[in-house]
Amino acid sequence: MVQVQERPALRRGPGAGRRTAWALAAAAVLCQIPYPLVSGPWRDALTVAGVAVFCLASLAAAALRHGVRGPLALFTVAGLGGLAVEAVGVRTGFPFGSYHYTGSLGPGVAGVPVVVPLAWIMMAWPALEAGRVLAGDRRRAGAPASRVRTAVAGGWALASWDVFLDPQMVDAGHWVWSHPHPGLPGVEGVPLTNFAGWVAVSVAMVAAVDTVSRRPVRRPAGSGAPGGPAVVLYLWTYASSVTACLVFFGRPQVALVGGVLMGLVAVPLALRMVGATGRRG
Repeated sequence: MVQVQERPALRRGPGAGRRTAWALAAAAVLCQIPYPLVSGPWRDALTVAGVAVFCLASLAAAALRHGVRGPLALFTVAGLGGLAVEAVGVRTGFPFGSYHYTGSLGPGVAGVPVVVPLAWIMMAWPALEAGRVLAGDRRRAGAPASRVRTAVAGGWALASWDVFLDPQMVDAGHWVWSHPHPGLPGVEGVPLTNFAGWVAVSVAMVAAVDTVSRRPVRRPAGSGAPGGPAVVLYLWTYASSVTACLVFFGRPQVALVGGVLMGLVAVPLALRMVGATGRRG
């Protein structure tokens, strides 16, 4: 009798899951749009709210792809793993360099604001999905070579986002670097060690989330593109970050450097999406 009751729910589940994932993705975008237009406590509150909603959108997208295994893997590896890396970082300076949080992002655990591991969750999944799309042959998604390509592309997708994130958060006063020089050309106030640390952590994190969540990867029915809402969120993050640095934050050099580095993933990813849409049309 239990099986008879569960089967209809399973049939209804994917449609409800798609609607939830896309609704949360839309909400995440709406939370980010007013960010550059406000300041002070309102901007701080919007930062936390935007990360929380984006995090939920990524968890929903992970569930759409892999069932309960997806969000569990994402929460465990990116959330708890991100918290652990940050906690080590603020105490030892490894692997990012010496820094500390100022307390403006709300309550924390082990010296790390709670919103920070949520931010790892929110972008780890879009980065992984971007890596999976760019890795190529979906029929061999579980093959070792494909997993390596996914980890490298997805890791770069995640690490290059920080070229935008870190200057923005430093300018907002959310954290402070003890030794901010030398840095990437054009990205003042953020040490080069931070980017190197991000690349190493991101590749390992994406590889782990991919491995732990892995079932045969399928495109969500009705997603509209490979990767579904997660890929759309990644491309939105890229476009909005370039625009915000160029138009609102007075950081044209960050817009250029971040646009190039994150664009190494975002541009071919966008072309893949356009191509996939054209083939279906």
